[in-house]
Amino acid sequence: MKKPRILLSSPHMGGTEQDFINRAFKENWIAPLGPNVNGFEEDIKNYILNSFPSGGGREGGAIATLSSGTAALHLALIQLGVQAGDEVLCQSFTFVASVNPITYLGATPVLIDSEKDTLNLCSVQLKKAIKDRIAKGKKPKVIIAVHLYGIPYKVDEINAIASEFDILVIEDSAEALGSTYKGKACGTFGTFGILSFNSNKIITSGGALVCLSEEINQQTIFYATQARDNGPHYQHSKIGYNYCLSNVSAGIGRGQMQVITKRVAARRAMHEFYIDLFAGIDGVTVFKVTNDDYYSNYWLSVIFIDENKTGGINREKLRLYLETYNIESRPLWKPMHLQPVYKDAPFYGTGVAEGFFKTGLCLPSGSNLTEVEKGRIEKAVKDCFLGL
Repeated sequence: MKKPRILLSSPHMGGTEQDFINRAFKENWIAPLGPNVNGFEEDIKNYILNSFPSGGGREGGAIATLSSGTAALHLALIQLGVQAGDEVLCQSFTFVASVNPITYLGATPVLIDSEKDTLNLCSVQLKKAIKDRIAKGKKPKVIIAVHLYGIPYKVDEINAIASEFDILVIEDSAEALGSTYKGKACGTFGTFGILSFNSNKIITSGGALVCLSEEINQQTIFYATQARDNGPHYQHSKIGYNYCLSNVSAGIGRGQMQVITKRVAARRAMHEFYIDLFAGIDGVTVFKVTNDDYYSNYWLSVIFIDENKTGGINREKLRLYLETYNIESRPLWKPMHLQPVYKDAPFYGTGVAEGFFKTGLCLPSGSNLTEVEKGRIEKAVKDCFLGL
């Protein structure tokens, strides 16, 4: 009989979600907004601002929970004034949701290569792109910087360039809840921070926008609830969106925030499992942060394979081999400048992200993987590389 599939990253309930959901039903708070929404926002705020040694990257702030991380990024761009004809800088090596909201607004994404220390936005190529776009008469409006796979980007370098050219930063922390840079929580270093709670993330329940102030937070909620003006009747002076989070979904988020520290610890433990597993296998590198300034949740554990040292086993051969064991793995994100939909977008780089895509693989990293499942993964890997 075929063994159950081991997934890359599956939802992991904490046990108290149903209590919050039942409360929503009991109090008839089913539709968007409600006590769970308010509580979920406070839970997130307390976690990213108060749970780490140095707190957040800034004082104060507020959280607006939304239907998704994509919705959060869309509303951040709107509130920073991005319009049709503008240009927005974004790293190419990311999930497409980091870029799509730029095109929703009729703006142009300018795609930037990665650097090898963090997999994230390359400061050299970023600065080159800014100077070139300015020389062409089109100063970029915003920088979207991504903490890919939960690994913080080089915050000081990127923010220094942004400050030098007076360009605002949106921090895409969709994959980085629980990660920190110099002891401060990811999601708190930009003008806006984006969080995602998609089904494959560390917690599962919509998304959120980290705002600088309560005033901006209320403006975000205004846009997320169809931009209805104050008054006894329905009047709309701006275009709004149906991006708010339901009180039921927020209840799931509340339950999972109670175990977020354990979930991050479990992801990091899976990363250590892979470091041990591949320690004796030539040609395979488990990617990790370079120093103690970076603390990663290791949302997904990433390996790179040099087939010249593995006897011809490459990323795709390992992926297909794991499939024979009914184990899911996935190539790293295909860079946006290689995607058909963004093939004509300006790109600045030297092929670093392309190399990541060709040689990298994401391995099962869920916080709910059992010892039996880890044993299956270990056996499959050793069978593939060592013939054991």
